[in-house]
Amino acid sequence: MMSVFQRMDVVLLLCLACLAALGMATLYAAVHMGEIAVWHKQGMFWLLGILAFLLMCFVPIRVVGLLTWPVYVLTIIALILVPLVGDIQMGARRWLDLGVMRIQPSELMKWVLMFTLAYWFAMREASSLRHLGVAALCTMIPAALIVIQPDLGTALVLLLAAIAMILAAGFPWSWFIGLLIASPFAAYVMWQYMYDYQKTRVLSFLNPELDPLGAGYHVIQSSIAIGSGGIFGKGYLEGSQSRLHFLPEQHTDFIFAVFAEEGGLLATALLFVLYAVLIIRMLMIALHAHSRFAGLICIGVASIFTLYVFVNIGMVSGLLPVVGVPLPFMSYGGSALLTMLVAVGVVMRVAIESTDKVSWQRPGSPLC
Repeated sequence: MMSVFQRMDVVLLLCLACLAALGMATLYAAVHMGEIAVWHKQGMFWLLGILAFLLMCFVPIRVVGLLTWPVYVLTIIALILVPLVGDIQMGARRWLDLGVMRIQPSELMKWVLMFTLAYWFAMREASSLRHLGVAALCTMIPAALIVIQPDLGTALVLLLAAIAMILAAGFPWSWFIGLLIASPFAAYVMWQYMYDYQKTRVLSFLNPELDPLGAGYHVIQSSIAIGSGGIFGKGYLEGSQSRLHFLPEQHTDFIFAVFAEEGGLLATALLFVLYAVLIIRMLMIALHAHSRFAGLICIGVASIFTLYVFVNIGMVSGLLPVVGVPLPFMSYGGSALLTMLVAVGVVMRVAIESTDKVSWQRPGSPLC
């Protein structure tokens, strides 16, 4: 047992510990004036998540591969049940109540899909139209179910992460350029099927002052918070936008604005460095993974974390439309936190196994 702990990637552990400390401290700053129970719940989620992380460190990657398709099917069933019996919060039906806890199947599906695509392409070439068609079908089914909830932000992250995985598996770049050329048509079709509030978010992104007390309120207030932080910030627990509750959803999607207001540019730069080191370390582990399947898993996990950070900070800063995407290890949310820690635990398991097996196996060789 000790050998497993001794072979853990120290850099990955340090990044996780630093992000955990920053996340809990920032969440406390966001809720200490009223919703302190949220902070206690997140602490419990962290304890459960750490246990799940440690458990995954002992699960062989070959077992992860065997469980991939059954878990994918179960998650699809959960997504089908959400519109039928799911709980409604903030106008969207996204959660399933299991009695002891509520889960958000769309959060789980992002990671499950990455593992599924990694398993599918581990012994197959992405340049094959048949293999690519199966991967596209596996992606579009959950994406469509998530859009129905509605949760356009999660669906977009799912699609973009799947594209990153397919490219990593060997999809020809010339084909990808063709998809980029066709993307304006896809955007037009998507616009026709978007809900009115989603269209309003896009329009308010282009011009927040168009509706400053409505759709543009989120971006305006978060921009004020981020800008008022300056270089050194206002100080811990001294953020006026959060204390006076001008920031909407300040403990979830907009928690970065709380962090930037109180910590300023220097603290923000530190957070960016931690995310960059975490993602780069995952890609380095992928480079030295002992099998193609293990390497693709690490690339998929790194892709989702990259999209999470880019989309969340982009929307809070007014650079992207507002969508419901959490900031990794900072935003409040049990389903998101638990699935992230499980995913990092799988990457850590890849690092542990790769200390003994350092060869990158070719597509025709065994998975693990």
